[in-house]
Amino acid sequence: MSLEDCRIAWLRELSRERLYSTKTSEAYGRDVLQFIAFLADDCRSPKDFLAVKPADLRLFLAERREKGIESRSLMRQLAGLRSFARFLEREGHGHASAFKAVKGPRVKKGLPRPLTPGDARAMSATASRIGDVREPWILARDAAVFALLYGAGLRISEALSLKRGDVPRSSRDTLVITGKGGKARHVPVLPQIVTAIDSYLAQCPWKMPADGPLFVGAKGGALSPRIIQLAMEGLRGALGLPDTATPHALRHSFATHLLARGGDLRTIQELLGHASLSTTQVYTEVNTARLMASYKAAHPRA
Repeated sequence: MSLEDCRIAWLRELSRERLYSTKTSEAYGRDVLQFIAFLADDCRSPKDFLAVKPADLRLFLAERREKGIESRSLMRQLAGLRSFARFLEREGHGHASAFKAVKGPRVKKGLPRPLTPGDARAMSATASRIGDVREPWILARDAAVFALLYGAGLRISEALSLKRGDVPRSSRDTLVITGKGGKARHVPVLPQIVTAIDSYLAQCPWKMPADGPLFVGAKGGALSPRIIQLAMEGLRGALGLPDTATPHALRHSFATHLLARGGDLRTIQELLGHASLSTTQVYTEVNTARLMASYKAAHPRA
């Protein structure tokens, strides 16, 4: 097999057998192509790929760093290259020793930055959009998307992947969400979410089949995540919120506010679709940090 044949077979394995998301597989595929281009004539076969020296890999990462690529992205690139190298090793093309010898860059772990409950609720309120010149149905659409992100803890990709037929008929229904790795979870739907979606559907001028997207763009096609990000940018300017107020911050707010009101950590893990409890535990650190900040601000000797 040629190097490109191996790359295609590896990506197929990631998607079909290991259930990687399409975006992750595409990113890994690009990372390998970038490394092959960096090696140029020195990498023409699977054996050439595995024959690289640790110094070659470090030089590649250093060059990417000079181009402004951050540590988290470099770690993902290294993970993709290691995955491909292990695949080639399993296929009998050589040993992946060079990829095991190189350590990735340190990634500074920051705490999630949720919004306050009032600001999070304002994101899905119609009154917050007074003065916006866009069409009313588009404003209602954005409000419904934000209601799902905060009220159900969805990722933006999960909210925009919903079909018209997925719409809950009442607050007693649940949404079946397929998250990362193809893992399905049931998410309860609050009455406020049902109301926001119903308001959007009542105003939307486009006909939507049951198997079509729930949220559509101005011309009736599938809604791009970038449109929602731009809507958030405009809204946070109107509300005077910091740059950390992003669509994903609403998901952080969902988890943080549930935990602050006594929510069970394991239940929150299931609602968010986290594979590991350790990923969800970061929200306990957010609550502790907020508690200490309040304590220091209120203490007589602060």
